[in-house]
Amino acid sequence: MLAIFNKGLVNPPQELHSPASLSSSRKPKHPEEIFNEFLISQSSNAFSINFGNAAALAYVPPENPNSVSQRWFCGLHNVYCMFMGSLNNLSSLNKQYGLSKGSNEAMFVIEAYRTLRDRGPYPAHQVLRDLDGSFGFVLYDCKAGTIFAALASPLNSFVFSL
Repeated sequence: MLAIFNKGLVNPPQELHSPASLSSSRKPKHPEEIFNEFLISQSSNAFSINFGNAAALAYVPPENPNSVSQRWFCGLHNVYCMFMGSLNNLSSLNKQYGLSKGSNEAMFVIEAYRTLRDRGPYPAHQVLRDLDGSFGFVLYDCKAGTIFAALASPLNSFVFSL
């Protein structure tokens, strides 16, 4: 999974700036180059979605759909979510948010985000503290130009790049 956002859309945390890049004579890669290299390096079932110059999301489904490390991509009402990992309490969360039993983690994250956005002044950490599991997600609301991202518990193959 890869998410690239325009600098005008989000300010990355200082921790994501590598000290090596300050002393390196190598020119940093452009986001388009990183994006294309990611897609080329993945299997033929990878797909991507571009939002003009604002954002780009790329997703590679798991090779083994029954693996412990689940990956989901979901889009609903101009809100897109890439989710990796699992929520141990997904069933109770789906019930709490009025979602069907068949809703996956990415669908839940979109609904939780929409609840935050549309129905009340709840801080994001209030929703996140209810999530139990090992997961990471990136959500992009292309209409509002909003990013909602979280990482709970280390996932070996999950890295955020802003």
